[in-house]
Amino acid sequence: MTRLECSFPRVKAVFEDCLDGACKMLSVSGVDAYIDGAQAICRMGRGEEPVLAFLEEMPPVASLLGEEIIPEVVEFTRKLARSPNSRAIVPFMESMVTAARSLESSGLFQEYMSLVMHTMMRTTPKVHGIDSMYASTCLVEFLTSAPRLFKLLSLGGIRAWVDYGVRSHAADPDRQRDYFLLQSVDSRAVLQRERHGTLFSDHERKLDLYLRGLWKTEAAFIPYSLAFDTLRKPVPYLDGLGVHLPDVYDDLHGIRGIDRYRALLAHLCAHLRWTRPIMADNLSPFQRIAAEVFEDSRVEQLAMREYPGLGNLWRVLHPAPKEDACPEGWSAIRHRLGMLSRAILDPGHAYTNPVILNYVKIFKEMMPASTRDMMELGVRFIAETRVPSDFNAKIYFEDTEVDYRDDNRLMWRFFEEDDEEEYEKRPARSKQDAAEHEMPPRLYPEWDHASGHYRPDWVSVYEHLHPKGDPAHIDRLLAKHAVLARRLKNIIDRLKPQDRVRIRYQEEGSELDLDVAIRSLIDFKSGVQPDTRINMNHRHDGRNIAVSLLLDLSASLADVPGGCTQSKLELSQEAVSLLAWAVDQIGDPFAIGGFHSDTRHEVRYLHFKGYGERWGMDVKERLSAMKAGFSTRMGAAMRHAGHYLAHQEADKKLLLVLTDGEPSDIDVQDPRHLIEDARIAVRELDMKGIYTYCINLDPGADNYVADIFGRHYTVIDNVASLPDRLPRLFMALTK
Repeated sequence: MTRLECSFPRVKAVFEDCLDGACKMLSVSGVDAYIDGAQAICRMGRGEEPVLAFLEEMPPVASLLGEEIIPEVVEFTRKLARSPNSRAIVPFMESMVTAARSLESSGLFQEYMSLVMHTMMRTTPKVHGIDSMYASTCLVEFLTSAPRLFKLLSLGGIRAWVDYGVRSHAADPDRQRDYFLLQSVDSRAVLQRERHGTLFSDHERKLDLYLRGLWKTEAAFIPYSLAFDTLRKPVPYLDGLGVHLPDVYDDLHGIRGIDRYRALLAHLCAHLRWTRPIMADNLSPFQRIAAEVFEDSRVEQLAMREYPGLGNLWRVLHPAPKEDACPEGWSAIRHRLGMLSRAILDPGHAYTNPVILNYVKIFKEMMPASTRDMMELGVRFIAETRVPSDFNAKIYFEDTEVDYRDDNRLMWRFFEEDDEEEYEKRPARSKQDAAEHEMPPRLYPEWDHASGHYRPDWVSVYEHLHPKGDPAHIDRLLAKHAVLARRLKNIIDRLKPQDRVRIRYQEEGSELDLDVAIRSLIDFKSGVQPDTRINMNHRHDGRNIAVSLLLDLSASLADVPGGCTQSKLELSQEAVSLLAWAVDQIGDPFAIGGFHSDTRHEVRYLHFKGYGERWGMDVKERLSAMKAGFSTRMGAAMRHAGHYLAHQEADKKLLLVLTDGEPSDIDVQDPRHLIEDARIAVRELDMKGIYTYCINLDPGADNYVADIFGRHYTVIDNVASLPDRLPRLFMALTK
């Protein structure tokens, strides 16, 4: 659907402009959902204002929270339209952008919609204790004030502010309206009372720079509210989606809220750097808790070696359990582990328990140790200190919760169904393979088409540089195709950006902008504040493309096609070398990666060339050693390549996938499973603005490749022509 069937004149007048803006922010499927939503709201029969508000406000909200929020907003609007509160639709939509920017999480935005619905029901007049057909007395007023509230309060603070207004003025609708319009004295007083703590939304940029500057890492932030889950208090954690953390932190023990965020992020980054996942299935809950405490302490000790100041911050935030505080008959396992953790972190502790002191000594003698060592130490600690009262239902929690630590889900792996049979089939890992896994895996979800949902953190992707070979081999391949290279050179010269454009008004630049500099000097002499942006830079105009080439290195690539004297691996090697040389001549940021898989637990991603790396000896050495083996778990590899490509600053981002067969792996029985997962991966990349294109060497690819890539693919039946076809395809896609 590219047109909106709506008869309102004002909607027709602005639809094209709104659609153009939506196309710049949303994927193709997102634009379809956007138009469908506008169509549905138009058919609700509530006039043109709700449609206009939806067309204007929905694209930036979907861009911030994800396009899956569009149908949820439409369904929520439908609920309002069916109630006597249809007047609230437009104020709600006008509050969406501010709410989305403050919450930055689709889960929290859903909590906001629940709060709106809850407010509507609680402020609807009742007749004899039954909800009447009258509209809410102050829902519109609340939604009118919502943008201002989000700039001042966390979502939990807004909820507390709403609760006070509903309870205190339930019998006086006029005063309640004044309260929700922020016009009454008690409204402003409660607002000031709830304005406490450090809002994550106010400091996100600082925390992002903290991650990049000190820890050389990047992660998406997904805030949650502590006000909506009173039965089970949420705990920070890290998964494939990003860092899940509270939306507000109060000052604690003299530590500012932003420093509490830094303490949390430092602990998480220490886990990312030094924790290696281990199997958890044979451990009891007590053994796992103890292993987690030892591992938390280990990564903190390693982090403090690099940044000693972290110790002062963590020691203030870490509780100090009193040695004899646990009552007799209570389970003291958490109390003992809390003392142990504090004793390891704080050399000045006052504990005298000989077992605690002994394990602190053992721990420090084992450092730096490993995650598995900490697991074994935790098992020993539980075996030595366990007493019958540990199994009592009454557990002593006082001063045992370390709130800057995460839930340690990154530390554990679990056997899934049929994993035992799968592991029996796998050969023992060599020392070389073990060295490859010194870096922790990156976990990705996988789409389960049978159940229609994701399997979270399902696939482990290990990455490392490809081993090196003889670079002279690549030089010989390029010499073999010298005639083709000369033809490509003519095309390259036409593709290179020619025009230089000045970028003026820069604080720092390559040269002085004389016009601005003279004007600033005149202002300075006249006593006026001069403009300091007196420099300028230049950039090439007309081409801004980043490209990632993803190579399928599965075992079938070693096959020799009929009528050829070379294997598909050798032909791919020649084609990739020519393409890398050609792209280097053009100057586009270009990366080459390869992948193969040995079950979902081991998808190997091999780096041949990075975006900032020039075509040279190192890249040739890696390409010359290219080998084929194992299976083809394509979806995880595309997600991983897209993760790096998404961080490139380019107008167009292209992921080229070179493969010779359909996705498959030895732990997957359903032939459609990995095909559907790869299709979903392509859709995810499209939502990130990454254009995916497949070059397939399988003559039977027509049976499945369109299911994954739509119309964005080319099947090369004559594999021998690959060295000629691949560079030309790239240039056709990027011209």
